[in-house]
Amino acid sequence: MIVIHLWKKDKIFIHISRDRFRVFVYHDERKCFSKVGVIVKARTQAAAQMTEGPIWKRILFFALPLMVGNLFQQLYNTVDSIVVGNFVGKEALAAVGTVDPVINTFIGFFLGMSAGAGVVISQYYGAKDDKKVSRAVHTTITMTLILCVACTAGSLLALPALLKLIGTPADVYPESRAYLTIYFAGMSGLLLYNMGSGILRAAGDSRRPLYFLIFSTLLNIVFDLLFVAGLRMGVAGAAYATILAQGLSALLVLYVLTRETESYRIRWRELAIDPALLGQIVKIGLPSALQMMITSFSNVFVQSYINHFGSSVMAGWSSYGKVDKICLLPMQSIALSVTTFTGQNLGAGKVGRCRKGTKVAVSMSLVVAVALIIPIWIFATPLVALFNRDPEVLKYGTLIIRLMMPFYVSICFNQVYSSTMQGAGNTKVPVIIMMCSFILFRQVYLFIASRVSDSFIPIALGYPLGWIVCSISQVLYYRTVDLEKYRLTK
Repeated sequence: MIVIHLWKKDKIFIHISRDRFRVFVYHDERKCFSKVGVIVKARTQAAAQMTEGPIWKRILFFALPLMVGNLFQQLYNTVDSIVVGNFVGKEALAAVGTVDPVINTFIGFFLGMSAGAGVVISQYYGAKDDKKVSRAVHTTITMTLILCVACTAGSLLALPALLKLIGTPADVYPESRAYLTIYFAGMSGLLLYNMGSGILRAAGDSRRPLYFLIFSTLLNIVFDLLFVAGLRMGVAGAAYATILAQGLSALLVLYVLTRETESYRIRWRELAIDPALLGQIVKIGLPSALQMMITSFSNVFVQSYINHFGSSVMAGWSSYGKVDKICLLPMQSIALSVTTFTGQNLGAGKVGRCRKGTKVAVSMSLVVAVALIIPIWIFATPLVALFNRDPEVLKYGTLIIRLMMPFYVSICFNQVYSSTMQGAGNTKVPVIIMMCSFILFRQVYLFIASRVSDSFIPIALGYPLGWIVCSISQVLYYRTVDLEKYRLTK
């Protein structure tokens, strides 16, 4: 039972059990709880085994909660952008949007390591080795706490240099720095939530992280409106709203893991690092972590190219960035499902089922991509208007969205094939492919494009061209790989 005090008379009461999650708001302690606002009630099954049953169903039903959860997670920064763009101005929108690559640079390293932990846990879970699962979970949480401190300190120390590196214009610099300072100071909530939910997903449970994320996202919206629209705190208010909501989601997922009865339960007194398991996590996760971090850092350079075109183009690019994240969610969710699917089936020795799962996932991803591209291309202008109605912002944002949308089909291939490799624990070559495509190729292209054209359109095309190169390379490499040799449970 968790009780959160809001104002003098209002409290939030949260009840969590193995099969139920309830939220109540009540006003008077002398009365019974008044079911005001949201009541989320959900039955959660035992962790899903993905080694049996129809492949498309296992992937789809695992991916759906992930997609909805990722949608709500993206709403954190998207809501920040909508609120500041409408209640503060286009400079504030540009400030919030331009810091995304900086944020993702630090988070990317951590998320890569969490992916490595998820692969190890899912393979031992698929092999039904409860002792190894428990040790891997405790090693993961211990590593997470250490990385929380390191990421927070490192990001705050590097902040001035990063803002200078991306060429932040003078008119948005103060707000960009204020937003990032607050965000980095409270980023541990985001990291702990993602690691905790990653543990649950590795065991096949993608539902409970979703329930907590929905609840905390709704709180973020309330806090955004209160701090920015009500108290007029500007971008600082948006940052405070985000870290408060993320912190709550972290507490909820850690609470569930503490109360769990399965092998992936957290026993805080048993927190320790198992050197052998840490080695496996680092071996699998470090290449992905470096790839995600360096790829995100390369986007800092892309942002620096965009910043040269002024705050209107920056705001339009920021609006596209929010739409881009929403578009990527279905493909990324299916890809994440493939990671767990591959890990569990490889752990169970079902290599053929892993291969079939990859083919099914690619087909599903392509169908979803086409279904998204058409309406987003048509309604590009109304989507940009959600963030800011300045004519110049609408013009550039619409142009960028319509330019980029047709290329999203190519993303399906690099997402699914790299996730299959990640689930097997084979990360080195796929990471090299991604780094060469998203960093080396893209940076060379941007360097040349910026010198032969004065338009931002060739700069924007650096993104989809990198996707295409990566997809072709990943498919060709996948066809040469023997998944069997990457099993941890032989």
